[in-house]
Amino acid sequence: MDAADAIARITGSAVAGLQVIGSQHRWRHYRGRLAGGEEFFAKFSERPLDALWHSEASGLRWMADAGAVAVPAVLGRDQNALVLSWVPPCSPDPVMAERFGRELAGLHAAGADGFGAPWPGFIASLPLDNEPAPGEAWPRWYAERRLLPFVRRAADAGALTRADVRLVESVADRIGKLAGRAEPPSRIHGDCWSGNVLWSGGRGWLIDPAAHGGHRETDLAMLALFGAPYLDRILAAYAEASPLSDGWRSRVPLHQLHPLLVHVCLFGAGYAAQTRSAARCALRA
Repeated sequence: MDAADAIARITGSAVAGLQVIGSQHRWRHYRGRLAGGEEFFAKFSERPLDALWHSEASGLRWMADAGAVAVPAVLGRDQNALVLSWVPPCSPDPVMAERFGRELAGLHAAGADGFGAPWPGFIASLPLDNEPAPGEAWPRWYAERRLLPFVRRAADAGALTRADVRLVESVADRIGKLAGRAEPPSRIHGDCWSGNVLWSGGRGWLIDPAAHGGHRETDLAMLALFGAPYLDRILAAYAEASPLSDGWRSRVPLHQLHPLLVHVCLFGAGYAAQTRSAARCALRA
């Protein structure tokens, strides 16, 4: 399967230029131009990944529907490729960071029908249980759909010890007391680390979502996990637009625990110590 042929079939336009610009997990990244001049970004895999592309496209469109934050347009997909509009990157500055904080608050305020999403989820190449649970509170949903499946997966791969598993299970057991005040479902990106914020045209664009109805503190904790630029400006602008619940900073490790477990599953025991630290901090909070 040729990438140019797949992209042309998806978009209904001949590909006038195409170059590989990277690879990730099980697919390659391309930058190209259609015959009409429109630039695009594409993910392509010779192996069918229809469920994954469907999840990403659904998440991008769902976030776009909120009308609050910038996301690339979905130009089309099939089982081998996902084609998006090209967003030319630039370096961020404090003004852009503050705008992004306000727009992220607007995305979250758009809300969701419940925790989860009406499409199968993925984070990176790993499946996420997005099955909606009408009426279920977020703490138990997070424990059962995010923490416990991934700690078991990591343990089965030999990347976490039995003591590590018990530690995360302790967090799950006490989740109701650790999660803070109940909040309605927010429309979240779900994998909002700094690498998934693309700076362009005076604002932050969200890419590579694991979007679902979740807790808004999850996106903020993800921004802190690997150090988003001008994070203090982002958070201050967010809080001004949408004040946060008391004690939210103490809950950052709780919300970081799932993405750290994802990293253990993807990359191995090198992330085990950071995962243990997050679990212990969550319990102390």
